[in-house]
Amino acid sequence: MHEAGVRGVRFNFLKRLVDPGPLAPRAELAARVAERGWHVVVYFEAADLPELTSFLEGLPCPVVVDHMGRPDTSQGVDSLGFTAFRALMENERFWVKVGCPERLSRNGPPYDDVTPFAATLVADTPDRVLWGTDWPHPNMASHLPDDGLLLDQVPIIAPSTEARQKLMVDNPLRLYWS
Repeated sequence: MHEAGVRGVRFNFLKRLVDPGPLAPRAELAARVAERGWHVVVYFEAADLPELTSFLEGLPCPVVVDHMGRPDTSQGVDSLGFTAFRALMENERFWVKVGCPERLSRNGPPYDDVTPFAATLVADTPDRVLWGTDWPHPNMASHLPDDGLLLDQVPIIAPSTEARQKLMVDNPLRLYWS
């Protein structure tokens, strides 16, 4: 799989989608992932972060948090939940994906309620932030997003040329191909 370009595995902790099951098998898999120089992508609800923090911090490889840790955008960037997530991101092994505002927005396009969260993470972790979409957007029950509108968010959340270069080019190169 490594020769085919695989560089990580994803652990899904969304209880509404899967039964997360015990953590021990994931810890064993993460150790094997670390041996290969890969990373783990994790997907969880913000409310589950307190019970996952110890496990995540104990993983022996880089950890990429999908969908900004699914913050409750109605509570704002100063909420306790997002503050706890930002504290987790102080760990140099953690990376964050700031794309997919359509999954977090309560207001819909152009996703302005999600913008402050993404912009904060781009500013906080400029060297460990990634952008992408969920194309072809599986499990979207209400609507399929316009990928052009999603891409329009990039210069808003990463206003400088340097920030966009890191978000879209330098950081992915370092994580996936270094």
